[in-house]
Amino acid sequence: MAGLFSGAPKHEAPEPLEGPVVATITGGTILWFVLFVVQLPFYGWFDDRGQAWWVWTCLAGGGLGLIGIWYVRRREAALKRAAAPEEPRETTGEPQSS
Repeated sequence: MAGLFSGAPKHEAPEPLEGPVVATITGGTILWFVLFVVQLPFYGWFDDRGQAWWVWTCLAGGGLGLIGIWYVRRREAALKRAAAPEEPRETTGEPQSS
């Protein structure tokens, strides 16, 4: 097993894929909440069989998805700010101090 990780890699790792991250996370979050709402009427059935955690897992997935949406939106905004060229400072006619 040690032989698998020894030595230099034969080629460089590929660049990470970038795609519609915000849309993907939003879609997944909506899916978690839909699954929660669909299972909610059957809570008694799940509870009788000791499987109520299915319902609460969907709610937790939706809640974590909301945090994920917040995170990826801020990340995307930061990437756009970093990629944008700096705008020149406007002159107001006042002398600049050196």
